[in-house]
Amino acid sequence: MTVPAVPEPMVAVVIPCHRVARQILGVIRAIGPETARIYVVDDACPEQSGRLVEAQCRDPRVRVVYHGQNQGVGGAVLTGYRAALADGATVMVKLDGDGQHDPALIPALAQPILAGLADYTKGNRFFDLDGLAAMPSLRLFGNTVLSFVTKFSSGYWDIFDPTNGFTAIHAAVAARLPFEHIARRYFFESDLLFRLNTMRAVVLDIPMRARYEDETSGLAPLRVVPRFMAGHVRNFAKRLGYTYFLRDFSMASVQLLLGIPLVAFGVLFGAVQWMEAERLGTSASAGTVMLAALPIILGFQFLLFFLSYDMQNVPRLPYHLRLGAAPAERRASFPRTGAGAGPG
Repeated sequence: MTVPAVPEPMVAVVIPCHRVARQILGVIRAIGPETARIYVVDDACPEQSGRLVEAQCRDPRVRVVYHGQNQGVGGAVLTGYRAALADGATVMVKLDGDGQHDPALIPALAQPILAGLADYTKGNRFFDLDGLAAMPSLRLFGNTVLSFVTKFSSGYWDIFDPTNGFTAIHAAVAARLPFEHIARRYFFESDLLFRLNTMRAVVLDIPMRARYEDETSGLAPLRVVPRFMAGHVRNFAKRLGYTYFLRDFSMASVQLLLGIPLVAFGVLFGAVQWMEAERLGTSASAGTVMLAALPIILGFQFLLFFLSYDMQNVPRLPYHLRLGAAPAERRASFPRTGAGAGPG
């Protein structure tokens, strides 16, 4: 009996392009032969990065896709995902076109997915403490705060640097993402983590060095931060509902149901009694103080128990393995290359 040949895995790279005409050709030249396809997504770039690539790049792996209107980095990445899925990619790596990400790390992001260890990998610039000196202080502070907030909203307590855009994802997982609901612009990476958690996908951090050249950020902190926080609060509430009430009901669910009302009652009751005592010019009785303090203490303990459970509830079994996609660790040393792959 002839055993059917198992197709070799294919690694594809998606590069969203907007105002990266100076860097994009150098980024493509640095992509090694382990990558079979390169999708350059021109996100209505005013510098016509896509036309530049078509005119000057001779790498046969490259395909340029155009957006008639700017859709943001998330929209460009999702367009690249669709194209790679249609061509049969196994792993899709997202690489910025401005030179911040070192293409030499593409195998490091792809290999854990191919080996069946993760569904999604992402860079983490905080592993290398010496390399953090290259990161602007404001960006360092912002990433630290966002990392902490994202742990709550996404449920991935064991990752850091959530806004890092150097990522890789298994095609079987990407194909089941709700593309139409994922944030298109700067909240894309954080929102994607939330979506992955609802699928119980395994996410793994990959150490990388911070790398800053002459790129300019379009991020306006005063305008974007409120939107980020609103998005995190919304995702946090949705995650709790999906994980602890719709898909399962455990002791953690009970702790959450008890903890929030108890704390809320204690705070509100205490505030009302304090204002009433101030109005009358009297002191609250010991019984009144205890009636306010005890629910807060008990509720806080319930919430701490819930938080401890939530931190241990990080997905461990890769989603693509549950779907039946076999790991590629026993295949060739690394995925096939594109015909004639190499710098162009």
